[in-house]
Order: sequence, then structure tokens, then C-alpha cells
Amino acid sequence: MLLENKVAVLYGAGGPIGGAVARAFTREGARVHLAGRTGKTLDAVADAIRAQGGVAETGVVDALDEQAVDTYVDGIAAREGHIDISFNAIGYGDVHQPLAEIAVSDFLRPITNAMRSQFLTTRAAARHMTARGTGVILAFGGGGPQTLPGLGGFKIALDAIEGLRRQWACELGPSGIRVVTLKTGGVPESLPEGFPGAAEIAAGLQEATLLPRTATLSDVGATAAFVASDQARTITSTEINISCGAIVD
Repeated sequence: MLLENKVAVLYGAGGPIGGAVARAFTREGARVHLAGRTGKTLDAVADAIRAQGGVAETGVVDALDEQAVDTYVDGIAAREGHIDISFNAIGYGDVHQPLAEIAVSDFLRPITNAMRSQFLTTRAAARHMTARGTGVILAFGGGGPQTLPGLGGFKIALDAIEGLRRQWACELGPSGIRVVTLKTGGVPESLPEGFPGAAEIAAGLQEATLLPRTATLSDVGATAAFVASDQARTITSTEINISCGAIVD
């Protein structure tokens, strides 16, 4: 298995993306620690993993809280003896409005949340990975040259994640730690059940691709598991594009 004996920490693990990646990690042999702000959704993911014979623990953690993140990660490292993978897929609280109309606070929220959370979770894991000379940091939601009107600060937050990824990769590379972002262009399956306009959104996402399909949650999980594995040991300081051509490099 790709991730046998690996220990992974996942933030936003109660959401569709985080849950999909957690399930893929456990199928490949990892022990996963699921972090998020809502215990009920975390428990649902953990129960599904355990039902399939996987190992999962949950922790209610605010990934924007410095002390909470540090304490959580230090505790996992103390119990497990090591941390191999850190994956962050939290939501950023973005508001989609044209820049000329959006409030400053709504514009800045996703940028601030993305930078704070990705910085804190990476730093907490890197402290333990550095001592062992190995580790993988993954972030979900990379940027790209294209954008659309009316996204507020969301696309800017994604681009900022890429800048942070480059800096972390540069500074952590000498310690054997890889840093990679994943981008999809949108996953229709991740839309909540009953979401207004879901069918139209899904159709628009597919229309933007070069292939007659969009990425699925299964695609995201499988790709994340590969990138986190030693088979991808040469991949760092880059983005993995699984957008089916919706985002052209």
C-alpha cells in the first residue's frame, strides 16, 4: 500500500474533500487524524473509515487558532511517534461579489483565513517532520492564470496559497519535506445536497473542461494519496492539476 505505516493529519476532514482524502489515505494504509470544527461530521467520516477496517481519530480543532493547532499536532506526534503528512482543506469563508461592490472585511476574510491556517498547520507539522528528515505538506485549492468575475477575494486567496507553498518548499526542502498544492477547477460532488443551482453549476464546471468530465471526489483522494506517497518523492514546490483541462497551465 502506498501509505502503509504513515501518519496523516487532515484539517477540514469533515467536509467532502477532506473526507475523500481521508478515506483514500486509509485505503492505502495510513492512520489518519481528522481535524475540524464540527465533531458530528468528523465522527461520520471516522465511522465510515473504521467500518472499512481503517484507523481514524478525530479532534475538534479550529485551524485558525495557533495554540490549538500546535497543541493538537504536538499531541499526535507524542502518541504516534511521528507525523508524515499534513493536509489542509478547510473552508475560507469567502463571499463571492464583484470587487467594486464587496465590503473590505468580506474581501479580506478568505485571504486572511487561507494564509493563517495554511501557515499554522504547515509550521506545526514541519517542526516534527524536520527532525526525521521527511514529510509531505499538501494544500487543496491551487491557483492559476485564469479567473472569473465576482469571486471577491477567493481567487486571490488561492493564488496566495501558491506563493506560500513556494516559500515553504524552499525553506523545508533541505530537511527532506515536500510541499505541494492540488487544484481541480471545481468538484460538483462537493456541492451540498439541495444547493441552489447545483445542476447549473455542475454543467458550467464541465463545460469549462477540455475533457467530457470533471474531477470527482475519488479523483481528488487518489491523487492526494499518490502525491503523499514515496512514489512521488521527486515532486515538490509545484501544483498538481487535476482540473480535466479547466485550468490551463
